[in-house]
Amino acid sequence: MSIAGGLPRAVERARAAGCDTLQIFTKSSGQWRARPLPDSEIAEFRRLSQELDVRPVIAHASYLINLATPDDTLRQRSRTALGEELDRAETLGLLGVVLHPGSYTTTTEEAGLTRIAESIGAVLDDRHEQRTALLLEHTAGQGTNLGYTFEQLGTIITEVEGAGTPARIGVCLDTCHLLAAGYDLGSDTAYADTMQQLDACVGCDRLRVIHLNDSKTPLGSRVDRHTHIGAGHVGLGAFRRLLTDPRLEALPMVLETPKERTGRTADIEPDPMDLENLRTLRELIE
Repeated sequence: MSIAGGLPRAVERARAAGCDTLQIFTKSSGQWRARPLPDSEIAEFRRLSQELDVRPVIAHASYLINLATPDDTLRQRSRTALGEELDRAETLGLLGVVLHPGSYTTTTEEAGLTRIAESIGAVLDDRHEQRTALLLEHTAGQGTNLGYTFEQLGTIITEVEGAGTPARIGVCLDTCHLLAAGYDLGSDTAYADTMQQLDACVGCDRLRVIHLNDSKTPLGSRVDRHTHIGAGHVGLGAFRRLLTDPRLEALPMVLETPKERTGRTADIEPDPMDLENLRTLRELIE
């Protein structure tokens, strides 16, 4: 949900749409700079999320952050930005911060994974008393993006924890990204195999959040293009399997599907396509 007008307005937008959970950017997703959060805004956000029963709330980190880059200056700037994201989320009482692991650009996957792990370890070591989790998002694998295999996510987590960093790392799955990266959810057998691979490489107990998005591109395309539920290649059967899996029933599940009214972000009134996508998903549960 948009934070136009202040963070508390995002909670009101979520409740107006009938949401039980919420994902936000706590700052502009395309800028390094973050405005300070006034104490009054923090207090109102916390109060509304409890009173309106929209919780847990998750933050998504800025898209500018790249912990895998070989550019030392950019990597240090990314570390600082990630630390700020975690600090803001902790202040707001959020469950976690969703992070795209990063892109290795001109180097290798192995080198990129090592840089990610080292950077995460450094950021978390400085915040060992915080409770907010860092949630690595499984990606579609576009270009040199890392985190598109469960093995890569497992490598990052193992390297971070092997260095003695407290275990505050979870995982966020995205249905569009899973399909694009080559993980099939389209049959009972394929779904069971994908979940088995996740458990073997990462551990299903690491799963904290799921993004429910259909995909404009087919299985294995490694192209990240979200679309509305039932309008893409993921298939309603895949969403039904996730929504009715008893292992996942306590997890927050978030829509990142396109909005119909992109030019009216200041409104509290729910977006028609949010309502349609939520209705489709809830009918699958019923």
